[in-house]
Amino acid sequence: MLGCKMRLILLLICSSTFLISVAEASVFTDNFQIYFGDWNVKYPGRVKGNTVILGLTNSSGSGFRSKIPFLFGRLTMKIKLPANDSAGTVTSYYMASTFKKWCELDFEFLGNRSGQPYILQTNVFVEGKGEREQRIFLWFDPTTRYHEYGIVWNQNLVIFIVDNIPIRVFHNQKNTTGQLYLDYQPMYIWSSLFDGDSWATRGGLEKINWSKQPFQAYYTSFNIANSCQVTNCTGVNNCYKQLYQSSYGNKSLQLTSTQITQLRWVRRRWIIYDYCTDLQRWSGVVPVECVKNRP
Repeated sequence: MLGCKMRLILLLICSSTFLISVAEASVFTDNFQIYFGDWNVKYPGRVKGNTVILGLTNSSGSGFRSKIPFLFGRLTMKIKLPANDSAGTVTSYYMASTFKKWCELDFEFLGNRSGQPYILQTNVFVEGKGEREQRIFLWFDPTTRYHEYGIVWNQNLVIFIVDNIPIRVFHNQKNTTGQLYLDYQPMYIWSSLFDGDSWATRGGLEKINWSKQPFQAYYTSFNIANSCQVTNCTGVNNCYKQLYQSSYGNKSLQLTSTQITQLRWVRRRWIIYDYCTDLQRWSGVVPVECVKNRP
């Protein structure tokens, strides 16, 4: 069984040829590939690959994945969500491993009935364990223009960002609480638009109105310039080395004072659910990791 902390096993099974690179700014077709629903995918504009549109119909959704996994960096893309009546739809952007013990950093945009706000749900899975849901309202309409969503990821912490504003942090606490962390296993970038009407909008009470199909999510500005691509899994060691030599968007590898202020603003104004404050769910004793992850 292969998990996030079993680095030695990973190093032993990989080939002996190492290749690590710092990725340059990307267009879609350079670094991503469709993995399902290709008939629902469109490439608008004069240059194929600068923008991609994922579609959802009652026959299928669609999705794409990066060709190469990453370990650490700043990985962002700009997204414009399905407009108007999007209840029951889920637009996702996440990073995930492909090993048996699943690791994932997750953005899920939960559709709405016309006039109601989108909900952004984030989650963190480490070695197959999730149950770390947080939900927020966004402070803008995500359907009218592009907004940037991304992850800053290093060996000390993960920051979820929206238009460069941190909305969530997940710290490496292995040495203090024993909580496992995503500090060695490379992850791919994934995105999809799919039918989630069994749970996505008001717990599944609001179903997809298929008369509004196709639903479409727009993706552009695929920015992986400050990230470490792992073209061979033994490149993990080189990613560690490169991380210390460059900032990847955050030289101290910690939250800045400005980011702490912004994160507190998001929590005060926009959060609507946090697993760390759900005392009923945890019978009054919340996970120990929550103390440091709430600024």
